Amino acid sequence: MSVLVAFLLLWGLSLSPAPEAAIAIETRPNLWAEAESLLEPWANVTLMCQARLETLDFQLFKNGVCQEHVHLDLVTTEHRFPLGAVTGDTRGLYRCRSGMDERWTELSNLLEVNGAESLPPPLLSSEPVSWITPGLTTILVCRGGFRGVTFLLRREGDDQFLEVAEAPEDVQATFPVQRAGNYSCSYRTHAAGPPSEPSAPVAMEELATPPPPTLSVDGESAQVFLAGADITLVCVAPLSGVEFQLRRGEEVLLVPRASTSPDRIFFQLKAVASKDGGLYTCRYRLGNERTAWPWSADSEPAELLLSDGEPGASSLGRGRYQGTFRDCGALGQVPVPAHAPGLSFPSPEGAEARFELRDVSLLDSANYSCVYADTAPPFEGSAPSARLELRVDGPLPRPQLLPLWRGAVSPGHDAVLRCESHVPQVTFELRRAGETVATVHRADHSSADLVLTYVGPQHAGNYSCRYRSWWPRPFLSELSNPVELQVAGS
Repeated sequence: MSVLVAFLLLWGLSLSPAPEAAIAIETRPNLWAEAESLLEPWANVTLMCQARLETLDFQLFKNGVCQEHVHLDLVTTEHRFPLGAVTGDTRGLYRCRSGMDERWTELSNLLEVNGAESLPPPLLSSEPVSWITPGLTTILVCRGGFRGVTFLLRREGDDQFLEVAEAPEDVQATFPVQRAGNYSCSYRTHAAGPPSEPSAPVAMEELATPPPPTLSVDGESAQVFLAGADITLVCVAPLSGVEFQLRRGEEVLLVPRASTSPDRIFFQLKAVASKDGGLYTCRYRLGNERTAWPWSADSEPAELLLSDGEPGASSLGRGRYQGTFRDCGALGQVPVPAHAPGLSFPSPEGAEARFELRDVSLLDSANYSCVYADTAPPFEGSAPSARLELRVDGPLPRPQLLPLWRGAVSPGHDAVLRCESHVPQVTFELRRAGETVATVHRADHSSADLVLTYVGPQHAGNYSCRYRSWWPRPFLSELSNPVELQVAGS
């Protein structure tokens, strides 16, 4: 039995695919430095790689290149890599990884070993969010490279503010945050020693009410549905463990709900009728009905347009006209282009509306129909019109690949390439020598940042990108222009 399977069974989990939820297990190891004496931290250094699960294999990397591969006789969760006194040969950016079920985990956190008098900066982050509001405990976590140091937290512009935390058995310290401002942290290895370089600043905002969640109807902000359909509205909050509420206007709706993640809720509207049309919003709060903590701001509204399925059955006069693809998909009549969910605008003068498709390409080939709907309650809508087929010949638009750096990339750092297309909600692929090296799935926008993590000499070369989709019809774009990645020193 593999380590991963044993771990899942220990927690009562299953390897069977779940239709609505995916179980994520953290496998990333931790890496830190241990000094023989914190009075002289670089005089004799050992790097500690701590795995999440027991393993026989560890690897240590420096500047993107594997330096040491260790295979042990007995399973363990930790392995020490002695460096000794830090010299020019051992200075660099380190990561490690561990073996897992005949594979390797992702790389650990980045650890800088510079051997200089000026200690490298720590990493400062906020949890669970970067704002402060009543009822929520927000903390700042300062993580350094050495275990057993003292951490210092400062707020920009406040000479009187200084928080100190000791971490004799850890590599990080936490600080509760109660005031807005820009914070940074540093550390020192002993009382008489100078502090390290400061971390990058983290901005904390104070809010009277939590920021709004997002609400969508099957992934879109507007849909047309037949009366009697079942509809699911998804409300997503910026943090986990909150209480959700669905409203239509000022009316609080008590409907069946389900959740696959602590930061979202699925509201289920069963067998909707014409009276169920309109604008819906959701909100959340940090406590429950027994607390007085404030509700968040309302989400942007999601609109439900209901059709009784009979052409001309609704007498709407001058209502709201909408040309849409999604109504057809909801009614199960024609495929829905993934890149263009719909076109709509307020009622024009007269009894007709004109819709313009810009930058038409092969992706716009589809069957189109339109509906019209009232702008006032109960927001009734007509059945779809007869379908009109549009055929467009020609290749897909080529994407453009842009490097987000200048010159050669220093070993051990990340290289980010931005792939831009005219088509949102697709999968972007970064390619090199005929192989896919990075992907971003179904991006919300028409571009995606593709990251090469922890670049080493082996990453040098020419890269291109493309985009693809498998629904509603498979397509694959041509490759972009190539971009050359040069790694300094290689």
